[in-house]
Formats: sequence, C-alpha cells, structure tokens
Amino acid sequence: MKKTLALMIAAALGAGSAQANDLLTVYREAVAHDAQFAAARASQAAGKEKEAQGLAAVLPTIGLTAYANQNNVEFKSRAAGAATASRNYDSNGWTVQLSQPLFRWQNFMQYRQGELAAAQAGVQFGVAKQDLIVRVAQAYFDLLLAQEAVTTAAAQKTAIAEQLESAKRNFEVGTATITDTHEAQARFDLATAQELAAENDLLVKRQALRAVAGKEYADLKSLRAGVKLASPQPADINKWVESAEQGALAVQLGQLGLEIADKEVEKQRAGHYPTLDLVASHSRSGQGGSIALGVAAPGSDSGSNVVGVQLAIPIFAGGAVSSRDREAVALREKALADLENARRQSALAARQAYLGVASGLAQVGAYEAALVSSKSALESNKLGYEVGVRINIDVLNAQTQVFDTKQKLAAARLTTLANLLKLKSTAATLSEEDLAAINALLE
Repeated sequence: MKKTLALMIAAALGAGSAQANDLLTVYREAVAHDAQFAAARASQAAGKEKEAQGLAAVLPTIGLTAYANQNNVEFKSRAAGAATASRNYDSNGWTVQLSQPLFRWQNFMQYRQGELAAAQAGVQFGVAKQDLIVRVAQAYFDLLLAQEAVTTAAAQKTAIAEQLESAKRNFEVGTATITDTHEAQARFDLATAQELAAENDLLVKRQALRAVAGKEYADLKSLRAGVKLASPQPADINKWVESAEQGALAVQLGQLGLEIADKEVEKQRAGHYPTLDLVASHSRSGQGGSIALGVAAPGSDSGSNVVGVQLAIPIFAGGAVSSRDREAVALREKALADLENARRQSALAARQAYLGVASGLAQVGAYEAALVSSKSALESNKLGYEVGVRINIDVLNAQTQVFDTKQKLAAARLTTLANLLKLKSTAATLSEEDLAAINALLE
C-alpha cells in the first residue's frame, strides 16, 4: 500500500513538472515572480491613493489642541521699600476646531486630478501586464528557437560526419579524391563550432527566461510540426491602425495626462480667486486658585463656541500665481503634443506589427515549400554522389541548405506569433486568452 501511494505521488509530481513547461504556465509563474511586473503592481496600488488624497481636499478638517501650564507671576512696586509678591497657579485648556471648504476652486480641481491619477495608474498597470505577456512570449520563443538551433546543429554535425566517413572510405578504395575528405572535414569542423555556439546561446536564452519567470526550465513544449498559423482578424491594416490611434494604452495615458494638465491650469488660476470656509470651534480653559499679597484668588473655568465663515481674498503674491499659471499652460501644450505623439507611435507600431504578421505568414509558406524542395535536392545529390555524377561538396551544400531552411522556418513561425501578440497589444486587446490560443498550438 505504501509503495503504491509513493508511486502515485511520484507520478503526480512528474505530471505537474511536465505540465509546467508550456507557455501559459510560464506566464503565470512570471506574474508571480517578475520583478518589473511586481514594481508595476506596487505602483498601481500607490496610484490608487491619489483619489483618496484628492477627496481629502474637499472634506472637512478637524483638529484638537490642548495645553497645561504651571504659572509663576511676580509683582513688585517701584515705590521705595515696597514688598515683592508672587502668584503661583495652574492653567489648562483645549480647543476643537473644524474647517470645511465652501469655495476653494483649487481644492476641487485637486480632487478631479486625484481621480484622473488613479485612473492613470490603472492604465499603466495594463501597459505593464501587456508588456509582461509580450516579454514572456518573446523569451519563450527565443528559448524554443535556441533549442531548435542546438538540435539542428547536432543533426547537421551527424549528417556531415556520415558524409566524412563515406568520403574517407571512397578515398581508401580509390573512387574519390582526398579533396572530398578535406571538404567534409572542413564542414565537420565548422558544424562543431556552430554546435558549440548554439549550446552557448541556449544557456543565455534559458537564463533570460529565468529572469522573467523566476525559475529555469530544462525543456519547453514547442510548436507542433506543420502547424498552420491564422492571419490576424480583421485582415485590414487600416482598421488595426484606427484601433491603435483611438484605444492604445499609450493613447489612453496621453488622454488622461492631458486632462490632468487641464485641471492643473484651472487649479493654478484659482490662486487669483477668493476662498470661503466654514469654521467652527469649541474651547474650554481652566485656571487654578492662588494667593497674592495675602489675598486668595479663586480658580475659574471658561468655555466658548464659535461658528462662522471666513473669507480670504488674494491681492498680491509677488507674481508667483501668474508664473505658475503660465507654467501650467505650457505643460498643457506639452501634454497635448505627447498625446499626438502617442497616437502616431501607436499607429506606426500597429502598421509594423501587421506587416510583420503578413510578411511572416508569407515567409512561412515560402520556407515550407523551400524545405520540401531542399529535401528533394538532398536526396537527388546523395543519389548522384553514389553513382558518380555528383561530388561530395554538392551533398554537403544540399545538407546545409536543408538544415538552414528548417531553422529559418522555425524562426519565421515564432516571429510571426510574436508579431501577432504585438499587434494586439497596439490595439489594447492583448490578454491571457491570446497566450492560451498559442499554447494550444504546442506539442
């Protein structure tokens, strides 16, 4: 029974480990471990507090002050021979004061800015989330491509080694020259160097993914052989550009920044406006009894209640208010230019990503056809070499072309998928569901 239970646990752990090597699992682990995304999450939490801080500017403020003193007062007449008298007594008191803004336009603008800043923090977090999706996918694809490069380099090295042995045998029996052996040896040495470089690049790409996801993956699920990639929907570049110009997260940030700048202009101009506050206070004070010049003075207690309005009219502040007004106007112009730049850059990014997807799909089709042709050419050259109508270098070149085409096909597929994610990011529609769709294409 214990042995069976141990086997079940081991099987469950092994299944969990295998399942952890797909794109979705890597992304979810990156959500929990990526330092850049953690910083964005904390920044969002801090940004949300701007709304509460802005609201505080239009709510009442209440304060309490209190005191307790020990008093020692001396009395001395200037007359000759006059005695000096002193009076010792305690005093204490407290005051509660309330102030409620009735008209402070700058405070109301500050409240609106707080709301906009909180919304801006939410959009910035959305940017960080989409950026994480793209970064995880790119690191995942880079590692897949590095694995493919290692596999291809090893296979190419094996194929060249077989051709090298064949050339050596043919030279020994006198059916080929030493040139074939030297050519095969040179290709074998080059393949060995390429394999070492590919293995080193694989280690680098593995660490790059680890920096994002927080752990190292021994292996990853790759794209299924012969998988067909879908074209972006809608298949109209102008619609994607329009969506990017209107709804890209960078554009949304620019729009919020412009609104905040508008409110800042009104806030600074309010420095010329009068302010009106409701003020109310309640005070209590007490004084202990004392004896001075032989006369006893009894203690006393007093209290007061005050309710009223307080009007303040600014007259002159050395030009500071007007200067801040001009500064706010200039910053609003900057925010307007930033918004226009965000629209242009988002449109450009959408065009580049769409063209990248369209070009990638065309390249995938071309490389698939080229791979079939390259394999046929390789078989033909091998057969020609066996019957003596082809030389060794022809076979080596054909082998190199096959492996090079396979690697370029893999790179085209992965690059197309990465561009598809970037395209959706420009339109602010990128989500975890898009990663799930790619995940379904994995082995």
